[in-house]
Amino acid sequence: MKRIDLTNQHFGRLTVISFAGTGKNGNALWNCRCDCGKEVIADGYLLRKGSIKSCGCLRRERGRKAMKSNAQLIANRGDVSNLQQVDGTSVVSIMKKRKTNKSGVAGVSYDKRSKRWIARLMIRGEYVLNHSFLTFNDAAAAREKAIEDHLSKILVQREEVTQ
Repeated sequence: MKRIDLTNQHFGRLTVISFAGTGKNGNALWNCRCDCGKEVIADGYLLRKGSIKSCGCLRRERGRKAMKSNAQLIANRGDVSNLQQVDGTSVVSIMKKRKTNKSGVAGVSYDKRSKRWIARLMIRGEYVLNHSFLTFNDAAAAREKAIEDHLSKILVQREEVTQ
C-alpha cells in the first residue's frame, strides 16, 4: 500500500517532521512538532482528517478558556465540598449524570441493538459494574446497589488503614 508523504506539512499546530512507523491499525504514524515546541507521534489519517490539531496544548487552552467563562464554576470556586473524594475516587463523578444522559439516571443507558438497559459503574479506572438488564428499574437498582457496595468497601478499607 502506498504511503502519502506528509513530511513538512502543517496540520493545525502540528508540523510533520518524519515518518515514525506503522500503527496497529495499519495507518502511518508521523513524528510531529507542535507550535508550542513539544514533539508527538500522530496517526497520518487522523492528521489529514483534522482530528488531531496539536500535542494537546490546544485542548488545554480551550478548557482553561471555557472554565473562565463558566459562571457556575466561577461561583463554586474554592468550595472544598466540590472536591469530595473517597480514596482517589471522586464521589461527584459517580453520582452526577452527564448532559448527554437520556435515561435520567447516571450510569444507566439503553442499548438499541440488544434492546436492553445497561448499568455501568467505573471506580479507579475499572468497571465494577457493566451489566445489561431487561428493564430500566432493574438497571437503575443495580447501579444504586453497586455504588453503595463499593463506596462502603472503600470507606471500610480507609478506616482499617487509619486504625
